[in-house]
Amino acid sequence: MIKRVLPPSIPLLAVIALMEVAVRQGWVASYLVPTPTAILKAMVESRVELAEAFLKTSAGALLGFALSTVGGISAAVLLSSSRTIQRSFYPYAVFFQTVPIIAMAPLLVIWFGYGMRTVVASAFVVSIFPVIANTLTGLLSTDPALRDLFQLYGASRRVTLFKLRFPAALPQILTGLRIASGLAVIGAIVGEFIGGQGLGSVVDVARTQQRVDKVFAAVLLASVLGLALFGLINLISAITLRRWHASEQS
Repeated sequence: MIKRVLPPSIPLLAVIALMEVAVRQGWVASYLVPTPTAILKAMVESRVELAEAFLKTSAGALLGFALSTVGGISAAVLLSSSRTIQRSFYPYAVFFQTVPIIAMAPLLVIWFGYGMRTVVASAFVVSIFPVIANTLTGLLSTDPALRDLFQLYGASRRVTLFKLRFPAALPQILTGLRIASGLAVIGAIVGEFIGGQGLGSVVDVARTQQRVDKVFAAVLLASVLGLALFGLINLISAITLRRWHASEQS
């Protein structure tokens, strides 16, 4: 445990100490970058507001991530079933990756109104493409010899999907979920900038009040949420792949 925690902790503590010294010595203006102690003080003073905002952002990001997981895997399964379907519809999946979410956010407010639905929709739109792309790559990368073997024994398409193609694609699916987990938090924050509530709203209000310490506190909590989601996917990966995949056996 110590061997895993210590290496990333050293540069983190060094950066925190450097920030504290740099601001206190006047090398960096405090209205641009607050000291870590000022950020901690802001978190304590606004703990109730930040806690409520954190829970709202967590709910929006988790719902959006769950929808992108289910929708992305389902879409990838459909796309992998036929080259014609893939050529016809995959370009529209790329649309979710190419259109900036900040440009779509006002439309989401028009369509879904202010509040949680816009936040969830924003998180969903941002995070679905990595799930589709990685799942599709995994499903299409199944060993041809194993596919022929299943066909030789008369396995149906459903059996082949759940017994062969889906398990073989699991490492790629989890890679897509790792990427999507962080993007879901980003999408939720952007949705909150436009649709209100959550950490995004706290950041926006604190910015207008020139409370840079509070902005950093809210951003830090958003980062913690993203790391927690990422860690959850890593835990699922360790449980499901530990016994048979090289990526979890080191």
